[in-house]
Amino acid sequence: MCRLVTGAPETPVVLVQPVPASRNADAAPRPSELLALARNSSTEARQRLLLGVAALCDSSPPSEELSSVLGEVFLTLARRAEREVRKALSERLAHAEWAPAALVNLLALDEIEIARPILECSPVLQDDDLLRVLIEASLEHQIAVARRPGISGRVADAVIDQAEPAVLMALSTNHSAGISLEGVRRLVEHSRRIAALRGPLTRHPRLTEALAEQMYQWVGTALRQSIVARFNVDEQALGAAVNEVVGGIVHPPPPAKAAVDQGERDEMERRLINKLQAAGQLRAGLLIRAVREKRLSLFAHGLSALGGFTDEQVRRALSAPSPEALYYACAAVGIDRAVFPTLLAELRKFNDFLPGDQGEPVWLRGALSQGSASRAFKALMAASQDQQRTVV
Repeated sequence: MCRLVTGAPETPVVLVQPVPASRNADAAPRPSELLALARNSSTEARQRLLLGVAALCDSSPPSEELSSVLGEVFLTLARRAEREVRKALSERLAHAEWAPAALVNLLALDEIEIARPILECSPVLQDDDLLRVLIEASLEHQIAVARRPGISGRVADAVIDQAEPAVLMALSTNHSAGISLEGVRRLVEHSRRIAALRGPLTRHPRLTEALAEQMYQWVGTALRQSIVARFNVDEQALGAAVNEVVGGIVHPPPPAKAAVDQGERDEMERRLINKLQAAGQLRAGLLIRAVREKRLSLFAHGLSALGGFTDEQVRRALSAPSPEALYYACAAVGIDRAVFPTLLAELRKFNDFLPGDQGEPVWLRGALSQGSASRAFKALMAASQDQQRTVV
C-alpha cells in the first residue's frame, strides 16, 4: 500500500512499504527510486514518478482513505505529463478498479488514442460519465463508448437518440450492450437509410423474427438469404408479401417526403434533449457541436431547454435581422462570447444566412453574466412581440 507524507511545502515525498522480492521491478518500483524521483523537480522525473506510483498502486491498491489524496497527486502530475506518458498511464489504468474517478474522467476526454483504453475498459466509468463523453467528445470517442462491453440500456438509448451512422454501426456490432427490444427496433428503422447497419443487425442476437421480416423489405439478396436461414421463414411467402407492399405504395412528391423526414428528425432531437436534460447531462457544448454538425433543430431545442426559453422565442432569434437576440440567448446558457462569432458564421451557412447582420456586434461590448444575458434576451423578445402587435 502507498502512503503519502509531506516534506518541504512544494516537494511531496512518497514513502512506501517494502515490496516483496518476487514482484517485477517494472510493475512496482523500489522505494528508493520513488523517493529520488519525488525530490527531483524535472519534467522527466515527474513523469517517471507518475508511472511509478501507478505501478505501485496497481500491485498494492490503495485504501479508500488514501484514494482521495492519491487522486490529487495523480491529477497534478497527469495534467503536466507529455502525451506518451498520458497514453501509458491510460493503458495502465484501463482495468484498475482503484483508479481515481477524476483522473479516469480526465483521460476519457483526452485525445482518442489516450482515451480509448479507458473508454473501452475502465470499470470506474459510470453511465453519467459515458453520457458526458457522448455529448462533449469527438465522433471517435462516441464510437469507443458504443463498443464498450456491457454498456447499459440507458447509454445505448443515448447512442441511438444521437443517430450518428458510424456510432450506430459500432453499437450494432456490440452484442454485449444492454439494448432493449425497443432499441433494436429503432436500429432496424435506422437501417432503412443506413445500409451499413443491415449486415450486423441480421446477425444481432436480439433481432426478433418480426423485426427481421421488416428488414427483409429493404435488404439485398444475400441478407435476405441470411434472414431466411436464421429464422426459417417461408421465403416465397415473405417475398410475395414484400412485393405486394412495394407494389401498393404511392410515392409522395419529394417536398412532402422531405417534410415528413424533417418532422421525424425534429421530434427525435426533441426527445434527445429532454432525456439529456432529465439526466442532468445537457451542456452548452452540445449546442456548439450541433452547429458544427449542421443540426439546426438540435441546436434550437437545446438552446430552448438550457435557457428556459420558449421554442417560439428561439425561432424568432434564429430568423431575426440582427444577431443580438441570439447572442444574449447563447450567453445565457454559458457559450463564451469569444466563441459566438464562429458559431454565428457556421449557423448562417445552413440557416439561410440568418440571423442577419444588422446592428453592431454586441458581443464586443464586454462579458455578460448568464443571468443578465437571460434578462436581456427576454426583454428583447418581449419588445419585439409588442412591436408586432402594434403593427397588426
